[in-house]
Amino acid sequence: MNADLDLRKLRYFAAVAETLSFGRAAEQLRIAQPVLSRQIRALEQELGMQLFVRDTRGTELTDNGRVLLAEAQPLLASAAAVRRRVAIAARGEDVFTVGFMPGLTVTDAVRVFRRGVPSVEVRVMRTGWEEQVAVLHDGRADVSYLREPFNSVGIRTVFLQEEPRVVMLPTGHPLISANQVTMKDLGSEVLLQDPAAVPEWSTAQPARAALQGAAARKSRTVEEKLELVAGGAGIAILPLSTAQFYRRPDVTFCTITDLAPTAVHIAWEASRTSERVTAFIDAAQAVAAPR
Repeated sequence: MNADLDLRKLRYFAAVAETLSFGRAAEQLRIAQPVLSRQIRALEQELGMQLFVRDTRGTELTDNGRVLLAEAQPLLASAAAVRRRVAIAARGEDVFTVGFMPGLTVTDAVRVFRRGVPSVEVRVMRTGWEEQVAVLHDGRADVSYLREPFNSVGIRTVFLQEEPRVVMLPTGHPLISANQVTMKDLGSEVLLQDPAAVPEWSTAQPARAALQGAAARKSRTVEEKLELVAGGAGIAILPLSTAQFYRRPDVTFCTITDLAPTAVHIAWEASRTSERVTAFIDAAQAVAAPR
């Protein structure tokens, strides 16, 4: 990729590639559609390749376009992260932000970290499964606590601990009396989350997982999932600490005996070298539960 590639053109390209619509992309970017079309043509000329095919059926990416999109997304996220960090510094703020998944507590690690840099303002940010890594790439967080599975491209991680996964069931569900269940016992249930978050579910019943995937994405937060569980719409599989944190009288949980524990990692962007990131990683490891 040309080192002088214009990030603005790349951002325009990504908007069209993600919407597959010059009209919607122009609206998002708040520019005129003819201007956007000219910028995309200029980018194609600079690269010497066609990025889109436009016909009566709509707009589609070419193979070269798909490659460029995969390369452009982390580059644009990195540029956004730099802008965000520079803006914070320009305001005279000394801030370190920690992302964490539901059910995890970062208080002890933050306390240890602050002893070494008492002047730093430490902020915490609750993330979800779909954005736990994204907050590192776009600079919203300096470090992030991750739960498996996650995309490790562009980040570095350190293992902290593992914990069992449990199934969330509505009070009165027939399986509750067993206290422990297997994946086979759950075969007739509806999973109320993206099956990619529970790879074993897709492996055990790929056809049903594919059908459930689109509907499951409607419940993005733990709170939403538990509301649906309580109403009898289906089940959710969560780490034990999350289940314990979000206790409520109309939902209970059972251990899944044949489902491997989930691992918790602390992560940071691979391209960053920072004494403070290193200090927080050390603090997180120091207070992590014994393995």
